[in-house]
Amino acid sequence: MSATTHEVIGRGPFAPPRCGVEPCVYRGGCMAGGFDLRDEPWIPVRLLTGESVRLGLRGLFQQAHEIADLELPVPPAAAGLLRILAAMTARVARDGGVRLGDTGVAEDIEDWHALRRRILKRGRFDPEAVNAYFDEEVPAGRFDLFDEQRPFLQDPRLVAECVDPKGAPNPSGVNKLVFGRPTGVNGAVLFGHFTDTAPVPVPADEAVWHLIAQLYFGPSGQCTPRRITSQRTGSGDAAPLRKSLSYFAWAPELFTSLVLAVPGPQAEVDWEAQDACPWEEELNAPLDPLPAMTWPGRMLTGRFRHAALLVPSDDRRSVTDAYLTWATHEPAPPVRDPYQILDRRKDGAFQPREADGTRALWRDVDSLLLKDSAQDAQRPPCLEDLPKHLLPRLRVRAYGFEQDGQQKDSIWFQATTPPILQWQEEADAEMAHHLSRCHRAAEDAGARLDFAAKVAWRIATDVNADTSPKAKIRIDQRKPGPWASAALARYWPSAEVEFWRLAAPEQLTADIERPFVEAALAALDEAIGQVNRADIRVARARSRARSLLFGLLPSSRAA
Repeated sequence: MSATTHEVIGRGPFAPPRCGVEPCVYRGGCMAGGFDLRDEPWIPVRLLTGESVRLGLRGLFQQAHEIADLELPVPPAAAGLLRILAAMTARVARDGGVRLGDTGVAEDIEDWHALRRRILKRGRFDPEAVNAYFDEEVPAGRFDLFDEQRPFLQDPRLVAECVDPKGAPNPSGVNKLVFGRPTGVNGAVLFGHFTDTAPVPVPADEAVWHLIAQLYFGPSGQCTPRRITSQRTGSGDAAPLRKSLSYFAWAPELFTSLVLAVPGPQAEVDWEAQDACPWEEELNAPLDPLPAMTWPGRMLTGRFRHAALLVPSDDRRSVTDAYLTWATHEPAPPVRDPYQILDRRKDGAFQPREADGTRALWRDVDSLLLKDSAQDAQRPPCLEDLPKHLLPRLRVRAYGFEQDGQQKDSIWFQATTPPILQWQEEADAEMAHHLSRCHRAAEDAGARLDFAAKVAWRIATDVNADTSPKAKIRIDQRKPGPWASAALARYWPSAEVEFWRLAAPEQLTADIERPFVEAALAALDEAIGQVNRADIRVARARSRARSLLFGLLPSSRAA
């Protein structure tokens, strides 16, 4: 089996009564309006024919059965967009007039699964249902990026509330919107030469990507001050997905992927309150309590901690400035994100698995396949109760953004596994546990390689080190030497090749330890280098390190 791919790239039923938000017609000298996300081509996709095109929301849903993949070059935007699309799917996916997101059918999980099966059997979204949602059921203008009253996922009040001490508008700057651009006087240049003194407008379609990414992955701490009362508060909380990983069941075409992305109705939410997405309801007052957490709209799109407002160019084809600030300081209602692995902390509580740009997706496979009770990790709820007939075709798509909890952004990535969900524990326990053992063997070899390389460096460079075979070597973690990091950098790609070679039913009885030990031995030799090995102390150090690695093998197979 091939390895994972890894890339470092009108008023309708949802419209409540008007809340009295004054319309905003001024944004830095421009009249708003004119970039309708329903039909503007802003979402990059790859069709089943292999052709790459861009579609609006309407076209994406109407052609979802013809789309092979999303091609957003900003993975955190893709992770957020898929949650938005899943919420919309719950509205437009229906059979016999019953929506996948109707709370009535959700009262019985078997009825809900049966409805999902019927929708999947149809093989596509009903174009009339798609048009009805976008044109009739959501208030007019809510999908316009620059609408006067309610621009999509934005708060028009910010132009009056984000002001300096003299009352003049105080935008954050377009560079603050775009991930990867430097901000402030000392901002580092990462992906282009942009400065706050000469900001470069961002095309409107790309601005949507970064708007979504900011709402889901934005920073905590200092932000553009927002005046609600007499006080100007300029700090906020981290976005709900900051520094996290998301996992989705990934089918050969987008229609199935979106239907499977709608979370099951087992969520612990308020089932009495009316569910709504931000574009379906009026703005909440920033100082008021947050609305009740509901399924599926608010749990997917209603947990934002940031507020934003984009300032368009005169022709509304680009964004020239932006406001980014806090949306609320109320405690976030607890709710399980359906696309995250939870890991047990030392105190026994669980937290979302954090993104690590150096960790390949195959190392998470056992957490995606094994039942929660078998380990100290909880599988993403979206991977539970998948239709059995689809399992042989389903891969896992992961999106991650390595960040700290405040302002630092390191690297984003996406990766896709082969079709592994056929080996979930409840479908094929033997293969699920085989892959778990393979992963553990790989991790054990990696950890032992890290230790052995540090021991080797200490022996090779410390003239006072005891080189006898059974002597204890004390490692100085502040000076581990270069061999460990170099060896691990070589080991993990080789370990991934071995893992996927072993990921086959015919390998169930194979020796799973030796391939990873041999990969570690080869990585160790490459890190030390052929020239260095001619030195007698290095030769002794290498021999000691190799014996540590061989110690992972049962004695009968160590030779």
